[in-house]
Amino acid sequence: MEKLKADLHMHTSYSDGVLSPSELVTKCHSRNLSVISITDHDSVEAFPEACEQASAFNMEVIPGVELSATTSEREYHILGYFIDCKNQRLLDYLTFFRLERLRRAERIVEKLNNLNIPLKFDAVLEKAKQGAIGRPHIAMALVDEEFISSYQEAFEKYIGNSCPAYEKKFVMSPEQTIQLIASAGGISVLAHPGRSTNSEMLKSIISAGIDGIEVIHPSHPPELTKNYQDIANQYFLISSGGSDYHGGKRNDDMSLGRFCIELTLVDAMKKRLFSHKTENKSQ
Repeated sequence: MEKLKADLHMHTSYSDGVLSPSELVTKCHSRNLSVISITDHDSVEAFPEACEQASAFNMEVIPGVELSATTSEREYHILGYFIDCKNQRLLDYLTFFRLERLRRAERIVEKLNNLNIPLKFDAVLEKAKQGAIGRPHIAMALVDEEFISSYQEAFEKYIGNSCPAYEKKFVMSPEQTIQLIASAGGISVLAHPGRSTNSEMLKSIISAGIDGIEVIHPSHPPELTKNYQDIANQYFLISSGGSDYHGGKRNDDMSLGRFCIELTLVDAMKKRLFSHKTENKSQ
């Protein structure tokens, strides 16, 4: 009998994923996942629909979100788990973040137009639909409008970091991001550190108060996975992981159901959460 497993990193059409929450939950069930967390960028709107669909499969959906944090060296992505999706402070920030995303996307499209790429902003909005708009939607629109040949080309030539149409995001520090997640009753995990950190940067994030590290991720080869697990053990951090599934042009369908964690790690996250709540009550 196959072990029960969890995937704690995936996206729906409420950010830059392709599937609706119910479609994604159904797909997760078909991949034998028993616990999932939808971690849309700057949005918690998928949670009610996902929970309703998950109840039919006896699946657990952990409320999650993925937020960006920036230092002078780099941008990091921080996952928040077990958050209160009705926390007003969090909701106010997410509304602000989505507005900033819209303004940033407008500036990127304007830069593309100045580079003689006549992409219309409406084409980007059509890709984003109700979701928090981001560079992936611009990349998809560029491909569909046949201005480029591939999703990856959009980032490599135009909208990736330091490229001619790149625009910075609104800046929040790792400390502020971790505190925001904590204020909404959640725990924080550094997403895919293999993409964004060296050892010194990782130590800085740990010092900022991060609760855990995303040890398992499609971008982590086995030796890197072991390295991050060792670091998590050394600093008494929780270990997490997931497929970072988006669907569509990401070509990541094989990751869903493959990059998972055991339920014992989910239990460890719940224990960390409980200890936080106990500490807060005693203060």
